[in-house]
Amino acid sequence: MQDSIDSINSKVAENITHKDLIYVKPKQKFLIEPYLYLIPCLLIFGVFVYFPFFKTLFLSFTLTNARGKFVEMVGFQNYVDIFKSPEFINSLKVTLKFVPMIAIPAIIVGFILALLANQKLKASRIYEIMFSMPMAVASAPAAIIWSMLFHPTIGFMNYILGTNIGWLTDERWALISVAIVTVWLNIGINFIFLTTGLKNIPEELNESAAIDGANFFQRLFKITIPMVSPTLFFVILINVINAFQSFGQVKLMTAGGPGQATNVLVHSIYREAFFNNRFEMACTQSIILFLIMLTITLIQFKYERKGVHYQ
Repeated sequence: MQDSIDSINSKVAENITHKDLIYVKPKQKFLIEPYLYLIPCLLIFGVFVYFPFFKTLFLSFTLTNARGKFVEMVGFQNYVDIFKSPEFINSLKVTLKFVPMIAIPAIIVGFILALLANQKLKASRIYEIMFSMPMAVASAPAAIIWSMLFHPTIGFMNYILGTNIGWLTDERWALISVAIVTVWLNIGINFIFLTTGLKNIPEELNESAAIDGANFFQRLFKITIPMVSPTLFFVILINVINAFQSFGQVKLMTAGGPGQATNVLVHSIYREAFFNNRFEMACTQSIILFLIMLTITLIQFKYERKGVHYQ
């Protein structure tokens, strides 16, 4: 019996050629190939992201001249001085007030519009186009258009409300006015992301819940929001980051005024660098803004697992 098995194995071995054998020998010279594809991306990031960041970090520890050139090292003195500056403290307070004024309404309105567009209506495609249109408008033309709407005498806002408010000249209303414009600009991108997330929810879940007697709000809080939570988490993250980086509408509508009512951190950095020629203080504020955004982002990621349900 064993002789028969050996005979069969020898015949099979004779019929197998070298072409039938697959042997892959690792070649060291090809190991570098994947990294070669990364070189263009790394060059772009290095020139436009990493180099400016590390240079900003370096200049925040130095004293510069009016042209932004290095003069001498001062260590952490810039950070000590910046927290003694009333203008910076005011900008920090304005920014921390400005961010929730933008992020919360923009997310809520975007989510409501996404829910409306997700309904099976004949004109749902038209709604999707209408609601996403603000995303196609840049902050500069949007700021100019809204400045005309907020004009105290010929503006549409006072006309339709029957008021006589100096929307951009009154310290009580200036920050609110800029926040309204920023919310309008952010609604489009929120709507697109949230609509995409809603479309990925299986219809069978809502249909089964409706058959079991669940009303709209029960389905919303028990099914829709948990299922769309990954998209919602991402939208919250980008809205907070965009709110901290708001600049164009502030610059064109109020220029940080009246007084210091709308002088958010990014606008304060701009003024320090290009008006006051204090590049080291502008760099210092930039690093502080980066640390604030990094801290908030890390906190959001830390609590992500508790509030996000992945399918």
